[in-house]
Amino acid sequence: MKGGIIEFRAFVITGLVHWFEEQLRGSPLSKVLAGIAIGFVEVFVRMIDMLVRLYDLPESAEMYQKVEDAGIILRRPGAYEKHLVEDFVREHFSPKWVSEVQVAFSRQPITCFIATRNKEILGFACYETTNKAYFGPTGVSEAARGTGIGKALLMKALEGLHDLGYAYGFIGGVGPKEFYAKAVGAVEIPGSDPSIYVDILPEPLF
Repeated sequence: MKGGIIEFRAFVITGLVHWFEEQLRGSPLSKVLAGIAIGFVEVFVRMIDMLVRLYDLPESAEMYQKVEDAGIILRRPGAYEKHLVEDFVREHFSPKWVSEVQVAFSRQPITCFIATRNKEILGFACYETTNKAYFGPTGVSEAARGTGIGKALLMKALEGLHDLGYAYGFIGGVGPKEFYAKAVGAVEIPGSDPSIYVDILPEPLF
């Protein structure tokens, strides 16, 4: 769940590439078909931005308590854990997100929160990385989804943006806009498609 569309695109593209590679191993046709599929995703998947009123965020104490009662810890990672967070993001999500995590770790305090249970990372959320006042990337491992971790991490990051002095925050390249609208009252920014990612460099296919 990066928050959004970049995660979805990365997921779809990675799946397509791996499928074609398995089906047509060693054949030049695999790259051609993968390229066509990726082009379809690029054309038909929207990348909007949303705006959040940081001065009017929902109450979060009860949500944090629920997560804590499930044995989950929400905290900023230490600088000494940078490689572990990077490894988690690289394994479950996109290489581009790894780059953004590295930016988060260059800040002080670190502009990232992680969710852990039994010394294992379950999810993460960064802010003030892609751009000023931007939320993301964020993601929760597949096994830990549906536990409320994603929403709790979202709130931690948005509160972090507010603590930096911002009145408004941006959620860039959103996919599940209904989730953000319901969770924090985010609204779509008109004309924001394709967002700041208009000229993003693609990852190598193989």
